Amino acid sequence: MRSIAPVLVVALAALAQAAPPPGSQQEGPSSNERKAAKQGTAPEDQKWQCLFDGKSLGQWKVLDEIDYSRHGKVYVRDGRIVLEAGKPATGIRWTGPFPKIDYEVTLEAMRVEGNDFFCALTFPVDDAALTLVLGGWGGSIVGLSMIDGEMAIENETCLHKDFDQKRWYRLRLRVTKASIEAWVDKHKVVELATAGRKFTVSWEMEPPLPFGAATWRTTGALRDLRVRPIRPTPAGP
Repeated sequence: MRSIAPVLVVALAALAQAAPPPGSQQEGPSSNERKAAKQGTAPEDQKWQCLFDGKSLGQWKVLDEIDYSRHGKVYVRDGRIVLEAGKPATGIRWTGPFPKIDYEVTLEAMRVEGNDFFCALTFPVDDAALTLVLGGWGGSIVGLSMIDGEMAIENETCLHKDFDQKRWYRLRLRVTKASIEAWVDKHKVVELATAGRKFTVSWEMEPPLPFGAATWRTTGALRDLRVRPIRPTPAGP
């Protein structure tokens, strides 16, 4: 009868390769992953997609219809997208893939010259859309247009905030089935439950659909535009 020693040697070798090294153990999710799961987001260091490389417009299209037919110059300089004041509007639209729901956007925006909105960010909310306005209606209104047919200055998301000229503001926008949240720097400026609400955009904000940014008789600048998917959040009843 043949010896079984060779068979045992092969089996033991396979087990040694499969087992973890001495003193180690099979680990669960990392601390970042556990934190992300608790917050309902993807790990911060893995999912961001850059929407602007700091060198060219790339997949951004300059708008030239309706209120954008007399737009100001749009160009890249010093790592930023500059949207010069239009008569009345200047804007850009992202032409690449973009999520419809369960995502987060972050960017920095600056009012260079003028006294109206320097960043009106139009974005999808599933099959609908909204616009987050920074500095509208004379320079200080922040809010979402349109909720149940009401503009930002008319609905419960309206707030007043002073914006300095030539200062960068970090905008963070979070869109889920359950809610829409937004921060300017570290201050939350929007927290809106989506259940039972109707979302649309004004006709002036239709050209940037589904995702884009605009200024109104104002020169603005944008940089560090990024998007990432986040874990789905159940909608309310």
